[in-house]
Amino acid sequence: MKAAVVTSFTSPLEVTQREVPAPGPGEVLVRLETCGLCHTDIHAARGDWPVKPLPPFVPGHEGVGIIEELGDGVTTRALGERVAIPWLGYACGECRYCIDGRETLCEQQRNSGYSVDGAFAEYAVAAARFVVPVPQGVSSLDAAPLTCAGVTTYKALKVAQIVPTERVAVFGIGGLGHLAVQYGRIMGGSVIAVDVEDAKLDLARELGAEHGVNAAKVDPVAAIRDLGGADVALVLAASPRVFEQAFASLNRGGRLICVALPADEKMTVSIFETVLKGISIIGSIVGTRQDLAEVFALHAAGRTRIIAESRQLEQVNDAIVEVLSGKVLARLVFEY
Repeated sequence: MKAAVVTSFTSPLEVTQREVPAPGPGEVLVRLETCGLCHTDIHAARGDWPVKPLPPFVPGHEGVGIIEELGDGVTTRALGERVAIPWLGYACGECRYCIDGRETLCEQQRNSGYSVDGAFAEYAVAAARFVVPVPQGVSSLDAAPLTCAGVTTYKALKVAQIVPTERVAVFGIGGLGHLAVQYGRIMGGSVIAVDVEDAKLDLARELGAEHGVNAAKVDPVAAIRDLGGADVALVLAASPRVFEQAFASLNRGGRLICVALPADEKMTVSIFETVLKGISIIGSIVGTRQDLAEVFALHAAGRTRIIAESRQLEQVNDAIVEVLSGKVLARLVFEY
């Protein structure tokens, strides 16, 4: 099979031939149809984070494809079934976090394309319990971004506990942000889109944002305050400065939802402001299998739109350059 492999944190990915993996007990073999390119894949390929993957490995955690082989003991999935391979590749199912519905916090978890080989390949093995069926009415091209960009922003806005008519500022309109705008609207929020590209702000308005703020042209904190301030600020841009701007834009009782993971991992916020204004700072990491099922159901019902461009796996390194340039409107998706 063809696969894009990280061999070194300082080298481009190598598109090479590998043996098709065999599913072990409790696993399935998936013939991939699509896989989205997430910024996390770029962080993984560059070893940006404190806990690093071990090269050689195959990135990719927005994989969608058809089950072609069942490992021993698999009874919950079927041959020919179309499934998604998300970031949460495995959780123990027995710890306090798994039991109370917070499986993304499981300390025994394995992550697709990071601690186990992912979906930048024509085939991948995955834990049968953690692949998620893709319903009819959701194309494989659309399902790929929903598998991470969708479920991550959906979960983040769920934990924000938006009250209808609250102002929701989304910092960073792209693969995640264009979906966050839509979920913010679905949950009853009045969405303020913040980015440095006018084209992305135009897209956000098209998808339901009531206001757009170009942070390259105006002070986003002042602009948001002029609109009445934000009750929820969701940060999807990998910059500590953006986190600080988002914090400063919040009203009393506001919630800062931290999702992006910049390599420079420190931000500075005022303890005084946090306490006196009753601000909550909340970290949100991807979503559960149930969250992803809900994301797929919303899309199948026609409630969301995916903005994506197709690429071939051989273009993986050029695609990474495109994403890092900030010019990609939303998501790039590899089609096999």
